[in-house]
Amino acid sequence: MVGPSRPQFVFFGSSIVQLCFSHGGWGSVLSDIYSRKADILLRGYYGWNSRRAIQVLDQVFPKEAPVQPSLVIVYFGGNDSMGPHSSGLGPHVPLNEYIENMRKIAIHLKSLSDTTRIIFLSCPPVDETRVGSGLSGIFSELIRTNELCQNYSNACIKLCQEMGVEVVDLFSAFQKRDDWTKACFTDGVHLSAEGSKIVVEEILKVLREAEWVPSLHWKSMPTEFSEDSPYYLVTADGKRTLNPSEWTFHREVQWD
Repeated sequence: MVGPSRPQFVFFGSSIVQLCFSHGGWGSVLSDIYSRKADILLRGYYGWNSRRAIQVLDQVFPKEAPVQPSLVIVYFGGNDSMGPHSSGLGPHVPLNEYIENMRKIAIHLKSLSDTTRIIFLSCPPVDETRVGSGLSGIFSELIRTNELCQNYSNACIKLCQEMGVEVVDLFSAFQKRDDWTKACFTDGVHLSAEGSKIVVEEILKVLREAEWVPSLHWKSMPTEFSEDSPYYLVTADGKRTLNPSEWTFHREVQWD
């Protein structure tokens, strides 16, 4: 562990979480936005469903840990929503079980501390054409449709509304773009840089509007070691230095 201590943000989920630092992913963008403000911890597991997630909840989020996360962003649902395989194997989880698994995750996270905040991400849509054609030689009976994605997305949103958990409706957010099938994915399922921008925008909207004390929106959080220093670059007039602690001009998008 290194200091000073910062709030911990944990991303917990399946491949959309594991890969969130790839392809200009939403994890890398948020890590940049929250540099010097929070420590981003990644707990993403390719291919996982909610059934697998609840098996390790106590290991990933031990209740006895001396420091608990300030924010947990959770995504499961894409793999759960895949159609069942005739063998009985595979990631499919029936909708009712998925709901109860996500409820268990929310209850566990709520129990960590009074100040642990939670955001669930609902199941996004997929590009059915690419999913059906690109992986047919690798996987058998691959059933991934937007009808199923929407059912699981709606169930996640409804559960969060019942439990008072913040939720991002990715299924609707992606489809606000006319070209979402081509722009938002690398392979029809996993997110491109453009798809990740939508995720970042929606997460920041929740963080900006949530009435949490303290606020976890990046503009409201202190920047580490932000005091002026005589060791920074000197201004053109040679009379002072410029403090770069809050500079954001390097960012492709000036996030709100």
